[in-house]
Amino acid sequence: MKTALGQLSYCSNIHPGEDWKEHFAILKTSIPEIKAAVSPTEPLGLGLRLANQASIDLFENENFEDFKNWLEANEVYVFTMNGFPYGNFHNVVVKDKVHTPDWTTKERADYTIRMFELLAKLLPENLEEGGISTSPLSYRFWWNTPESLENATQTATKNILLVVDTLIDIYEKTGKTLHLDIEPEPDGILENSEEFINWYTRYLLPMGIKHLADKGYSTQDATSIIKKHITLCYDVCHFAVGFENPQEVIDKLDNAGLKVGKIQISSAVKVDFSENAEEKLKTIAQYNEPTYLHQVVAQKKDGSFLKFPDLTEAITAFNEDISEWRVHFHVPLFLESYGLVGSTQSDIVETIKVHKNKLFTHHLEIETYTWGVLPSEFQAPLNESIIREINWVKGLLNG
Repeated sequence: MKTALGQLSYCSNIHPGEDWKEHFAILKTSIPEIKAAVSPTEPLGLGLRLANQASIDLFENENFEDFKNWLEANEVYVFTMNGFPYGNFHNVVVKDKVHTPDWTTKERADYTIRMFELLAKLLPENLEEGGISTSPLSYRFWWNTPESLENATQTATKNILLVVDTLIDIYEKTGKTLHLDIEPEPDGILENSEEFINWYTRYLLPMGIKHLADKGYSTQDATSIIKKHITLCYDVCHFAVGFENPQEVIDKLDNAGLKVGKIQISSAVKVDFSENAEEKLKTIAQYNEPTYLHQVVAQKKDGSFLKFPDLTEAITAFNEDISEWRVHFHVPLFLESYGLVGSTQSDIVETIKVHKNKLFTHHLEIETYTWGVLPSEFQAPLNESIIREINWVKGLLNG
């Protein structure tokens, strides 16, 4: 929906469905109820998540026309999409497979290009900008030597530049500016703002300038094109897990001349071990579920940090030197705490405050997808939970 701070949506990765028929059936059941509650008189924005098979299915003309007609009839519109999870995302063990296939593969490039071709046709006529978020190149621990990591980074960058070619073509044909929003995540090749900026300046721009020079573009024009079409996805949960300060991140991006494509409004688990440490450790163990990766960044009492690839390793290694944990677990936004366990809700508030002071993107997307794996006392009917999420964010934006 349109707000003073940008277009607002929620991400449909909350809903299962790896083929289009299943996913669309759930959207048709859920969205009218959600819209009636949160945006009864204005169009509702939807952040569409399509698995690879669903994207293939939706590319079929009959399916696409049915969906577009349904969007118009229900006053729903798509301006952003989630292209991070390629395959199954619900009711299976996802863990590091969320990166599969990664950006070192043709499959990832083909899928993303297909998604952009769909978005170009879905984007409403009154909007000139759309975006798709994607993985941070690959999962870091798949590359065990500096040489293999270097090769993976270069190959991934080359494949991303193939997407840039498509985005240039779409812009020339339609006037629509579409951008690929790279989403740093703990244990991705790109984990944080520093690594994103370093990759952008050391790999993407030099390789992109050469790539576009072969197509007749000057260095200046190539630089402008790349910065227009390749942006950052600011996932608040991910940056909070990394203990990054929102204002400092935006300042660093500004200094580098880089843009944010969208804010993914999300919250992580935070555990303060300054008191009741053993009780809290038992409580957080309830979040150690087998579906998703729950990377942990631990701050020690001396201010230094330790990183763990999942909760199991963090629980095993816990000791009295640890003062706080940040856990990659997308908990509901509207709760500041979950019993003895806290959240990084304050990072959402701070990020939106920075955005209010100086708008740094036009796209805002609510992303909470762990409803089904939360401890039972925090679960509620899904539509009711989504409505509560959206209303909480609307209150924050209007406050």
